[in-house]
Amino acid sequence: CTFSAAAAALLLLLLVLAACGSKVNESNYAKIDIDMTEEQVKSLLGTPTESSSIQVAGLSGTSSKWVGKEGIISVQFLNGKVKAKAFSKPSGLK
Repeated sequence: CTFSAAAAALLLLLLVLAACGSKVNESNYAKIDIDMTEEQVKSLLGTPTESSSIQVAGLSGTSSKWVGKEGIISVQFLNGKVKAKAFSKPSGLK
């Protein structure tokens, strides 16, 4: 019982710290440039919340999304480089 309470407290603390230090914001979105590498974007934003990849005829494509309380950053990579990006605010935020 003590272990699960301690584990729950630790998890809660990590979630609070992650929310406070969110890198998902318009300022960091503006730093993402076309042809940046996937690693450069990850060093700026951290590990994506979700990501999916496909490989066809020697080309690799990845679509990654970072979700934070200030918004969502979506980035499309072709062969490991940024080709498109988008920022959207959650509903209710202006």
